[in-house]
Amino acid sequence: MPRTVNTETRAIRREAFVQAGLRLIQAKGYEQMSVQDVLDDLHASRGAFYHYFTSKRALLEAVVDHVVAAALGTVAPITFEEGRSAISKLEGIFTGIAGWKADRRELMLALVRVWYSDDNVLTRDKLRGHLMLSLVPMLAEIIAQGVEEGVMSPGSPDGAARAIVSLLLGAQDAAIELFVANQEEEVPFEVAVGRLAAYIEAIERVLGLPPGCLKLFNEETLRHWFGPEVEKGPPIASRR
Repeated sequence: MPRTVNTETRAIRREAFVQAGLRLIQAKGYEQMSVQDVLDDLHASRGAFYHYFTSKRALLEAVVDHVVAAALGTVAPITFEEGRSAISKLEGIFTGIAGWKADRRELMLALVRVWYSDDNVLTRDKLRGHLMLSLVPMLAEIIAQGVEEGVMSPGSPDGAARAIVSLLLGAQDAAIELFVANQEEEVPFEVAVGRLAAYIEAIERVLGLPPGCLKLFNEETLRHWFGPEVEKGPPIASRR
């Protein structure tokens, strides 16, 4: 008789490896972390690890998937909040994600240190696809509401949502490059804010909103990453 697979137990065991990966990447860095470190952290066997993951890189992908799902999970309820305007919802989605990342600064920096290496191009592409699948429906719902309210005028809510996610990914890349430069004291705070503001202007145009209508980054979060008082951390390799 075939053995019944307990999917809930399997998910819990797999999640334990993901959580160990999160801890070790933040504490040691991905390049310094080994599969044996993960096994030691969980007192697990090598066979158990390879039952869930084909490689260390597969674990990294699972960690990133977990981070994305957790960040989006915190803002997803905003999409269906009654009595809240589409513009307020859109601002809530963006500032909520930015705030979630700011609260986990060390983890985000640990992921950035490996994320933009040439070895992880395929993993980055998978993340972009994941974001499209997860974030586009949320944004499309909000944009459709904005059209009904008469404040947004895109040709297609779904198409506009896809364009906005692409702009969001571009803004993320720009923010990382700015952070690297700011760590090296090459970019003043005002310049960093100005460059990111260009992405907000582009999003406003996609949605047919007046300039200056959206507030997608609050000053506290921006100063957390780009302010002059930001504590310098270990160097992060620039992609340039």
